[in-house]
Amino acid sequence: MTFSAHLNRLRAGVLGANDGIVSIAALVIGVAAATQDITAILIAGTAGVIAGSLSMAIGEYVSVSSQRDSEAALIARERQELIDQPEAELQELADIYQAKGLSKKTAQLVAQELTDHDAFRAHLDAELGIDENQLTNPWHAALSSALSFLAGAALPLLAIALTPSDWRIGVTFLASLVALAITGGAGAYLGNSAILRPVLRVTLGGGLALALTWGIGHLLGAGVAL
Repeated sequence: MTFSAHLNRLRAGVLGANDGIVSIAALVIGVAAATQDITAILIAGTAGVIAGSLSMAIGEYVSVSSQRDSEAALIARERQELIDQPEAELQELADIYQAKGLSKKTAQLVAQELTDHDAFRAHLDAELGIDENQLTNPWHAALSSALSFLAGAALPLLAIALTPSDWRIGVTFLASLVALAITGGAGAYLGNSAILRPVLRVTLGGGLALALTWGIGHLLGAGVAL
């Protein structure tokens, strides 16, 4: 697997953890604002963790499966085109390298040498940007997505479960914001971008989500009490 592919997987894992933090923190804080019953809070949080991780896994599996099917169709079409029209495919490969800056003569030479060595792989790389041996596995993607969501979701669930009732919401809120700042910074670092703006964006967005769910839970809890 290429270094770029590793970075993309790590970045997807960070985003999955971010989703887990926001989703479960918002859920348990919203429920905790409505009731102090820790059993009800943990049942809701656990249900949210299970539903969220399964949703992430299924969504990623479907998405990657669709991508893999598309790539397989392109690979099959390219293989058939090389059988049906090899001269046209050779010229197409030469045109690709000429468009990248090689002279016409050099492009023709490169295309011919690559075709003589492995025409199929040369076309997959230059024309489609695909490596037949490194197609993404939908099961691996689904498992990775589910585990990253679980990793993020564990923090707010543990925070709400282990903190005394008077401090429950505040500690969970602050712990979640710190975790969001860390994941935001990690995502920015892996994406080779400035760190401050993504951290602020993720932290403020997450804080707003938590505040809104707390407000809704508080209103609903007050309504039930009345």
